[in-house]
Amino acid sequence: MKKRILLVIGVISVFLLLAGCSEINQPITPESKGFWNEYIVYPLSRFIKEVAYLLGGNFGLSIIVVTLIIRLVILPLMIKQTKSSKAMQALQPEMQALRQKYSSKDQKTQQKLQQETMALFQKHGVNPMAGCFPLLIQMPILIGFYHAISRTPELKIGEFLWFSLGSPDPWYILPIVAGVTTFIQQKMMMAGTENQNPQMAMMVWMMPIMIVIFAISFPAALSLYWVVGNIFMIVQTYFIKGPDLKAAPAAGKAGGTKK
Repeated sequence: MKKRILLVIGVISVFLLLAGCSEINQPITPESKGFWNEYIVYPLSRFIKEVAYLLGGNFGLSIIVVTLIIRLVILPLMIKQTKSSKAMQALQPEMQALRQKYSSKDQKTQQKLQQETMALFQKHGVNPMAGCFPLLIQMPILIGFYHAISRTPELKIGEFLWFSLGSPDPWYILPIVAGVTTFIQQKMMMAGTENQNPQMAMMVWMMPIMIVIFAISFPAALSLYWVVGNIFMIVQTYFIKGPDLKAAPAAGKAGGTKK
């Protein structure tokens, strides 16, 4: 889990680096050069514009539709992430037993704990880092959205509901909704494991706070992407982990009664 937290921090650092690069103020056009511009930013910008034209020039609706399309495309990866989360949850009792068995803090004991833990993962075919792969896939798309919004004139001046797509939400409604939906989505993904791993519980709170901080200063169109994507994930997680979501609170109550 420490590696996962470090990975998240590393990805966010890359996000901030790319978001602040010198090209951010240069309009994206077919003549824009470089792998990043030619294969990520410009295709996203053009895709959003084409969908907007089909929707009568409504760029807000276009972002919603494009977000749903992207989520459907990466759905197999997200299902894999959910299954990996369920597998990790099932192994928590055995992992806890290993921690108790090798509770000593000396280096040799901790090395033995790591070896036994990895052997446990291999035995059950579980990859503890599999849950991070969808994040790695989504980050270029997210950064591409940011650049496409910031560097496409039509998107920068587009209006949707109460906000301008190219400017931060003046009422902070979208950032708050983005944070709340991120919290719900994280809570559902980690249902039943927070009490067994305090670091997981920390992630449930850390991610929504970071999303709110970013959303307050970034274009509202990016917050709209977050909100729609989170709602999609909440619905997806509910249908994939539905029985587990209901069983987790019941298990907690049963454990408390037994004590």
